[in-house]
Amino acid sequence: MLNYSSASHYPLRRVLIIGLGLIGGSLAKALKTRACVDEVVGSDRNADECRLGLELGVIDRVAQALPQEVAAADLIVLAVPVKAMERVLEEIRPHLRLQTLVTDVGSTKGNLVQAARRIFGHLPPTFIPGHPIAGAEKSGVRASDADLFEHHKVILTPLADTDPNATLELARLWQAVGAEVLQMEVDRHDEVLAATSHLPHLLAFSLVDTLAREEENLDIFRYAAGGFRDFTRIAASDPTMWHDICIANRSAILAQIDRYTTGVARLRQAIEQGDSEGMLGIFTRAKAARDHFTRLLNKSSYSSNDHTRAVHLRAQSGGELSGEVRVPGDKSISHRAIILAAIAEGVTDITGFLENEDSLATLQALRDMGVVIEGPHQGQVRVFGVGLQGLKPPPGPLYLGHSATAMRLLAGVLAAQPFDTELFGDEALCQRDMTRVVEPLRRMGARIETGPQGGAPLRIRGGQTLVGIDYTLPVASAQVKSCLLLAGLWAQGETRIHEPVATRDHTERMLAAMGARLVVGEGQVCLQPLQGRLSATRIAVPGDMSWATLFMLVAGAARTRGQYRLLAVGINPSRAGALAVLQRMGAGIEVQHRGEQLGEPVADLVITAAQPLQAVVLTALDLAAALDELPLLLVAAAVAAGKSRFTGLKALLHKEDDPVHRTVGMLQALGAEIEQDDDSISVQGGSLAGGCFEAQGSLRMTMAAVAAGLCGAETVKVTRGGVLLAAYADFVEQAQRVGLNVHKEED
Repeated sequence: MLNYSSASHYPLRRVLIIGLGLIGGSLAKALKTRACVDEVVGSDRNADECRLGLELGVIDRVAQALPQEVAAADLIVLAVPVKAMERVLEEIRPHLRLQTLVTDVGSTKGNLVQAARRIFGHLPPTFIPGHPIAGAEKSGVRASDADLFEHHKVILTPLADTDPNATLELARLWQAVGAEVLQMEVDRHDEVLAATSHLPHLLAFSLVDTLAREEENLDIFRYAAGGFRDFTRIAASDPTMWHDICIANRSAILAQIDRYTTGVARLRQAIEQGDSEGMLGIFTRAKAARDHFTRLLNKSSYSSNDHTRAVHLRAQSGGELSGEVRVPGDKSISHRAIILAAIAEGVTDITGFLENEDSLATLQALRDMGVVIEGPHQGQVRVFGVGLQGLKPPPGPLYLGHSATAMRLLAGVLAAQPFDTELFGDEALCQRDMTRVVEPLRRMGARIETGPQGGAPLRIRGGQTLVGIDYTLPVASAQVKSCLLLAGLWAQGETRIHEPVATRDHTERMLAAMGARLVVGEGQVCLQPLQGRLSATRIAVPGDMSWATLFMLVAGAARTRGQYRLLAVGINPSRAGALAVLQRMGAGIEVQHRGEQLGEPVADLVITAAQPLQAVVLTALDLAAALDELPLLLVAAAVAAGKSRFTGLKALLHKEDDPVHRTVGMLQALGAEIEQDDDSISVQGGSLAGGCFEAQGSLRMTMAAVAAGLCGAETVKVTRGGVLLAAYADFVEQAQRVGLNVHKEED
């Protein structure tokens, strides 16, 4: 069962479900199948449904005497028709304990809240209206499906009087049966459901009823195509239930019917008048909106996107620059924001969160460990932190896609947990070396087993006592440093880390802002034992420097004029090396509107296409804060006047997919004169020729190829460039909006 800690305010061990229809029965079966609670008790006015539920293993026991069962329950779920909710509330009120949670599964909330207020005289702090967005045309306990809520949303509508701890425990229970939990105000819930659920059902009922009245209705239904069958499928739902819903949510439903009627009248007028533009406008707006919603829904949890899909990118220099761009949020900060928000206490609101597959992998892993997370939606995420002791055992191994960052950071968190976990990913991630984090974690007392090659799957044994260590990183790595700092939050004694070269310090800044005690000195950082907790806060993720660098490169592009602005870019000194390098090369970049977001320096960057770039000589010290942008800086050197030299690379380059040397090969194929050895790269600047390259699954090499086209003399085409659009979905549209010559083609 769920491992509720002794500190839980509302341990949910015995659940009473009143109403064993499809939803109530499916929830009972899901809780029982997954061993989420100790006992599931069922109650229904139809004794045959109770008997059948027991025979089918949907429930553990039938409620023989409802008052006694109500008094013994930790959670009561009202799964009766909307019209019957008030009667059931009146029946159970005299027998409720103060600590018993009460929720429902109805699709309207306003009527239930009014009834509860009248019956109780006030709204109990354990009363949390809820609504699972799941169902089927079948009904009754025989239709119970333990997987009904998998990957479906459940909306909770806690009230002003509701105890947040009660809401958290209920949300965890819904997550345990596979649901994604959201929160919404009561009135807003009824408005949204009237539009997205009630109206479509009523339209289906009305359409079938209208056509059934036709004299030749048999032919209408006999020759109906798939679209008709799909749309009218929901007209097979329970008529009594929908009658009750219309009465309960009358005002919101009427408002939506009026809006729909106005829209249909608009379409009718366009058809009647032969208004082609009007019809196309309605159809194209609807298609674009539907496609947009689909993309948002696909990002609600991570998935294995096809990074090699047949999308080709074509880039060339020239154009008139103007406008402004907000580049995607910093991926490194997005990972850390989600993790620290999850183990803080309180609610953290995050804006600018990067919704790509890697950071979504981290988000989903934390959801699997009982953290309630709303979103992401257009970069906004709300995290209900569980504190340092609040993570729960996941239902199984945690799949992290191809995100090595997620695996390394989460290894530090999971090494200190009281439960066992396993981290794995796709084939590429399983080949990534994890020994750089595993070995120092073992020195801290962690018990971790790796795969045969030192990578995933990582099997982490829970219940270990960690101790702080004094550790010198063999190679510079912000991920390893962050992993050890995260583990150090639970360790006895201080954790001191020495760096051969300074790396990005996002973790240190965020930890300090949330209440951790750190001492940062020359080449080292020391985390003191945590006296208390991490406190939730607001986190605004700044724009990513890598994408900003791609946009900054056009300052030295041929045949390009004008200027544009990059908004709220992160200029953390440990991350902004590319900005300093390009300014040294003479790029027209002005830093304006400096500010700070949770310890992270941010600013607008004004890019002016003014004069050619000049060659530069860079050392390891110059490049330490620009490693991710090194492929792009090689492109800058290839179009600059003179010979540039990059030294000290041996101590810096440890990227498994080797984007730097891939970029060197790409630039050489475009005609660049490049010499390299183990420790340095020399680039003779000049005009690059055009060419065609396959993305090969490397994001940074793909970015460099696009940059070569934007800065060089001829067009560069990148085939199968889906990896770039998977990371920055509207890159092409934003680039075109500010005057860059970038286009995409699809086979």
